[in-house]
Amino acid sequence: MSRVGDLLNVDLGAAVNNLFNIPETVEKIMFPHDNNQENRGVSTIPVDILDTPKDYIFFMDVPGLSKSEIQVTVEDENTLVIRSNAKRKRQDAEDESCKYLRLERRTPQNLLRKFCLPQNANVSTITAKCENGVLTVTLEKHPPPPKSKTVQVAIA
Repeated sequence: MSRVGDLLNVDLGAAVNNLFNIPETVEKIMFPHDNNQENRGVSTIPVDILDTPKDYIFFMDVPGLSKSEIQVTVEDENTLVIRSNAKRKRQDAEDESCKYLRLERRTPQNLLRKFCLPQNANVSTITAKCENGVLTVTLEKHPPPPKSKTVQVAIA
């Protein structure tokens, strides 16, 4: 009986794990990794997406990057693209003759993330700000279309 219980726990655990990986699986299907030079060595940015009644808000941790090193664009009117090709800068006190003995605080140098936007996203109202290592991108939603009104006509 314990072997059956163990089997069920493993299968249930795998099912739950697969359930929580659905967005990443869908993203891999929508944006398959190509082997071209542009995407080689590219890191992805972890993201939180908030859906509010008036807009969509994207939150991304981008430690060590300044706002001038991040590009936020919209391609094909419905794809939000966030990228950075930043290079590690030498500290002001560093001399050319110095070298690191340990370098653990690496920031990803090439970041790329693409998001397929819903139809109600108003791409002309996109705003982005980078503060304290967090990039916040906001897209307003188009107002919902007015609901049609049905009028009952009395026939005499």
